[in-house]
Amino acid sequence: QVQVQESGPGLVKPSQTLSLTCTVSGDSITNSDYAWSWIRQPPGKGLEWMGVIAPDGSPFYNPTLESRISISRDTSKNQISLQLTSVTPEDTAVYYCARDTIATMTYDYWGQGTRVTVSS
Repeated sequence: QVQVQESGPGLVKPSQTLSLTCTVSGDSITNSDYAWSWIRQPPGKGLEWMGVIAPDGSPFYNPTLESRISISRDTSKNQISLQLTSVTPEDTAVYYCARDTIATMTYDYWGQGTRVTVSS
């Protein structure tokens, strides 16, 4: 059974960097059948795909975030990290990590999400 858990600070000040970690158990994040995405949902809005890290470690980003986002991984800890710089209150959201089945382009495992508020 795959388990996905996001973690990180719940409050970030404007202009600072948001850093989150996704810890995966039950599967290796280097499994060639899957990629790992970060997705967020601002209050009252829909889901927004932020970016993905492929099995070979290559990241791909939503163009609207590309200047501020970085996704990386630590294979020794089986973790995927998200960094988002220069945050504003518009970055307030629940942030999710999800496993993306490459063959079907569907998400089959999600973390429970972590709420991040950007406020001074």
